[in-house]
Amino acid sequence: MNIKYVNFSEVNPDDFLVLLNKQKIRKHLIQHDLFDDDSINDWINEKLEIDSRTDCKIRAVVLNDQLKGWCGIQIDGDHYEMAIVIDGSLWGAGKSIYAEVMSWAKSLGHDEITIHLLDSRPEYKFLRKLAKNVSTSEHFGRKFITYHLLVK
Repeated sequence: MNIKYVNFSEVNPDDFLVLLNKQKIRKHLIQHDLFDDDSINDWINEKLEIDSRTDCKIRAVVLNDQLKGWCGIQIDGDHYEMAIVIDGSLWGAGKSIYAEVMSWAKSLGHDEITIHLLDSRPEYKFLRKLAKNVSTSEHFGRKFITYHLLVK
């Protein structure tokens, strides 16, 4: 599998619009209105702004020249969060994407990052094994499992 990680500016906004409005993906995200032309451009610009920071990195996930998701390290309050949002066709590749993003966290100089997963997702045994701590929280009326991971 030849996954590429490309800057958001290299992806057609319409491709993000289609991907992020898929019900299978939305099920695992905080509830929000469907994206339209304006809101997807605002969202992309927000991610590009985060990516411009020296302590963050956000990339589109592309396979065979098709957008399949996005991932990265972004600021989340007073700590850093790993985000991986991928199309169902790439489920199963999450561990390799995780390894890539962890390598970014290391190169960015982070000691620890978190992963917040909605309660719509199962607990990941491999993340629990790696986590120094696992906690639960509630945001926007939804429950999350948060994995606190040391960057090695």
